[in-house]
Amino acid sequence: MANHHFPGKLLIGAVAMLTALPLVVAPAAQAHPACDAFTPPTVDDGVPTARDVLGFGLGEREVSAAQSDTYLHAVAQASPNVVDGRLATSSEGRPLNYAVVGKPQWTGPAALEKIGHDLNLLRDPATPEPVAQKIVRDTPSVLWVAGNVHGDEESGADAALRVLYELAARTDCTAPSLLDDAVVVVLPMQNPDGRERDTRRSAAGFDLNRDWFARTQPETDGKLEKLRALPPQLYVDAHEMGSDDYFFPPNADPVYHDIGEAPLDWVYGLYGPAMQRSFERFGIPYFNGSSYDLMYMGYGDTVPLTGFNAAGMTFEKNNADPLADRVREQYTAIWTTLMAAGEQNAQLRRQWRAEHVTAQQQGQRGELEPNELRWQDGEITNPVPDIAVKHYFLRTDDPAKAEGVQRLARRLQRMDVEVHRLTAPLTVPDYTPYGRPTGETTLPAGTLWVPLAQGQKHWVQAMLNESSYVPFPYFYDVTAWSGPLLENVAGGRSGADLRPVATPLPPQPEPAPSVVRAPKTAVYQISATDGSTIESAGWLRHWLRERGQDFGDLTAEQIAGGALDEYSTLIVPNGSDEEAVKALGPQGQAALADWVRGGGTLIGLRDGSRLASRLGLTSATYAEPTSDIPGALIRTETTPGSPLAEGVGETAWAMYEYDFVWSAPPEASAVRFPAAGDPDWYVSGFADGAEELHGKTAVVDENVGTGRVVLFGFDPNYRAFTHGTARMLHNAITGPRPATAPASRTAAQQAPVPSAAGRMVLTVRPEVADRVRASLGARSAVFDELRTGDSVRFLVDLGGRSADDHPWARSVADEVARLGTSVVAIRLP
Repeated sequence: MANHHFPGKLLIGAVAMLTALPLVVAPAAQAHPACDAFTPPTVDDGVPTARDVLGFGLGEREVSAAQSDTYLHAVAQASPNVVDGRLATSSEGRPLNYAVVGKPQWTGPAALEKIGHDLNLLRDPATPEPVAQKIVRDTPSVLWVAGNVHGDEESGADAALRVLYELAARTDCTAPSLLDDAVVVVLPMQNPDGRERDTRRSAAGFDLNRDWFARTQPETDGKLEKLRALPPQLYVDAHEMGSDDYFFPPNADPVYHDIGEAPLDWVYGLYGPAMQRSFERFGIPYFNGSSYDLMYMGYGDTVPLTGFNAAGMTFEKNNADPLADRVREQYTAIWTTLMAAGEQNAQLRRQWRAEHVTAQQQGQRGELEPNELRWQDGEITNPVPDIAVKHYFLRTDDPAKAEGVQRLARRLQRMDVEVHRLTAPLTVPDYTPYGRPTGETTLPAGTLWVPLAQGQKHWVQAMLNESSYVPFPYFYDVTAWSGPLLENVAGGRSGADLRPVATPLPPQPEPAPSVVRAPKTAVYQISATDGSTIESAGWLRHWLRERGQDFGDLTAEQIAGGALDEYSTLIVPNGSDEEAVKALGPQGQAALADWVRGGGTLIGLRDGSRLASRLGLTSATYAEPTSDIPGALIRTETTPGSPLAEGVGETAWAMYEYDFVWSAPPEASAVRFPAAGDPDWYVSGFADGAEELHGKTAVVDENVGTGRVVLFGFDPNYRAFTHGTARMLHNAITGPRPATAPASRTAAQQAPVPSAAGRMVLTVRPEVADRVRASLGARSAVFDELRTGDSVRFLVDLGGRSADDHPWARSVADEVARLGTSVVAIRLP
């Protein structure tokens, strides 16, 4: 497979922005002589403008979620070409409304159902080729335009509404020529709660652009169900960012290895160049190939690419620019993309069909696509191994894991993956369990079998892989997300030619979590502004609600005032122990310590665990990590007889993300990382220097006075999808205490140590450290520096913001990335 390089161009200096386009009202029959979306349009005055409905024009001020819904519905009511609907309801009860624009014969309910049905037949390699080619000829493409998945990134929604209006109202040849062979789904707001709160995250504290494969949130789940009903060939996801100018693909490396060639070629060879031409035409500064990778399967570009073989693309516009400019540039990118698709829709559908057939053929051969660098020259440091993978299997013979198996099977089925159940034992000569050696195994009847020989082969590999094989040490997000590892479900792969005796697995319902009467529990969220704390607390509350657990929220002031006496358990999500100590003050610290020693249970998650150390409530100690692990799944071992191991088993996979390295006495180590040479040792994802974890404590569980502390060195409920380790959290809340004597001593209080949580991490060789310091110094950055063996690590404080929202974090990361082989790792939060 050849590498493709499309060098970007950055225009600097004063530039003339695309000016607002005047609207020329004309009868519906009149057409503009040139199909150019950016010439003055003629419109049907029967379709209302935003000013007609809302009293102001799009781009003059931001629309609210309710105003967006009002205007979208008004356009649908006025135009025979538009139908609107609701695909989900947010966690606060707001609708996620969408519109479909197309010819009237295509926008009725029955017609849209048929379009979706036929396109799903086109996705199925088993559909006879004459039938498939008839669908290619007769069925329109489905092009999706979405905005505002981050609530404080507003302009994508306003621009999407402007595009909706022009698709419905334009009578020149632009819109009609596009809609001759396509329908366009416009979803202005993917996160209406965040829009109303002016926050990146949803009201539940989730980053909805990290939730796509797991579908834990109603906004994401409803969106994906509508995508299945109207499968896309194009998905535009319009964002904003803190840095200058405008980004559109080509993307930065790394790119996930098992994405089909056709959709990547569309992104890199069709849509990217088309947008370059439009932005240069209007003198709009832009950049490509920077920061935004196509790796993690939780984004609005990677999931359409891998799960639908669609051209998934992220657009980003500087949020500091005036609203009118932001909306205009988003509009320019969206219209350019739609017009580029419209020029060859039938050809795109043929290639789309062929990509699904090719995927099935790859699965039949057991062929994994190699990873590659599409933007940047360099060395692939972690190539996809030369192995054949034709089948994945999920074991069902452990009743304690039934919920996880069912959840994983349902997740696969709801992305149109074929899952089967063995009806007879199957001997597999080359069975390779996750993280174990290959050997002959006989799998029992009831085992789930997922063949790669299907149109969804790319998605199967993405969800069931043993490792993501990250080719390049630049990380915009975590590097591991394998479903069986997240669920701690036993399974494995085979590359042999097998003839399983099996039947299709019936559609699986969502498993009902076991609800156990739990002690009265409180949550103490240390910070209301730090992004990593907000998310950890949001994930925790979601998990507690899913299990029907009653809980309360406590502030530092309430703890100091004695409110803890009403609760048996206190959970502290990820957060700064230094900030917690200051907020609690002497009175709160004493109240919390006395409550634990008097019988309370304190549970700390990730950095929240360090609070116990600051209060002298644990015998464990911690140290700064010297490894570079930006989010990998590392197998851990449970201590026999530990209450935390109930229903977990002997091992579980921890999501480790630059976390502190904990050490505790054997009697207090409920879970530990395997020792050097232990066959349990395995890491899924990128990990440099992970050896420092050998034999270290992953979870502390010890009695303190008549109370208890349980300290997780990682977040066991990461993004509410690490159910395998969340079971340990469940046990910590509901299970018995460890059968050990109270700790005879506590560790000496440790001085505050900087954490990588929520920070940008830059690790380089010493010879280029001065250049990194200079880059950070030029921006008056606040950072901590750590020398780790033959590398230097910079922990850069972004003020609790993500790299998306920060004004220069991405620019610094890009400068460091250009240092080539002197870079060990770059992680953007």
